[in-house]
Amino acid sequence: MNTDTYPVLWPIETRWADNDHYGHVNNVTYYAYFDTAVNAWLMRETGCDIRTIGAIGIVAETSCTYVRELSFPDSLRVGLSVSRLGNRSITYGLAIFRADGDTLELAATGRFVHVYIDAIARAPVPIPDVVRAAAEKLVVEA
Repeated sequence: MNTDTYPVLWPIETRWADNDHYGHVNNVTYYAYFDTAVNAWLMRETGCDIRTIGAIGIVAETSCTYVRELSFPDSLRVGLSVSRLGNRSITYGLAIFRADGDTLELAATGRFVHVYIDAIARAPVPIPDVVRAAAEKLVVEA
């Protein structure tokens, strides 16, 4: 797998606290990298605080396949793509790459599904236009 599959490579630095007792980044932290990259990118790309647009994307499904371990102080790039853009949900294809100089080494692949709900009523709603416009930039053909 190469980085061409991902229209965006979002930079993230590992933190001291990411390492577990075994000396590598704990498995649950990979999910935090995915979540951080998607939401930070959405906020930058839409130009708004996505927490205040009336509809919120909740994670309805998530998965991660681990390829190689990471450890502090690794520099990472989280690859972002959209494999499905529905009416009320977005399925993201994700990857975590360890940056080693100019080389990016695949560390994990994953996906998660954002389902949009009304922030107050908590009922499903269409993807907000501003989010849809941003997500369209990440759509890749299967």
